[in-house]
Amino acid sequence: MYGMLFSIRSFVSKMSPLDMKDGFLAFQTSRYKLHYYETPTGIKVVMNTDLGVGPIRDVLHHIYSALYVELVVKNPLCPLGQTVQSELFRSRLDSYVRSLPFFSARAG
Repeated sequence: MYGMLFSIRSFVSKMSPLDMKDGFLAFQTSRYKLHYYETPTGIKVVMNTDLGVGPIRDVLHHIYSALYVELVVKNPLCPLGQTVQSELFRSRLDSYVRSLPFFSARAG
């Protein structure tokens, strides 16, 4: 996933005629839309959605600032730079995503 995101971001920055101050925001295929948010410190937040979902930069920013920073970065028991092991973070993230208006649980 990281390699794909790095390649897409690099390609978009080279090819875009627009100001890239916001950078690469989303990538769409025929089946899903990948939304991307990168913090100034290099943390990447990615979410896949259905094609009909519009921009969700504010959602990704909320996940970073209100959930990741508050429950992982400020937690001395969570080592940074590794897979997040915090059950509290995972449960709050799950609750937040399920509360979004575009979330729809589907029978698997």
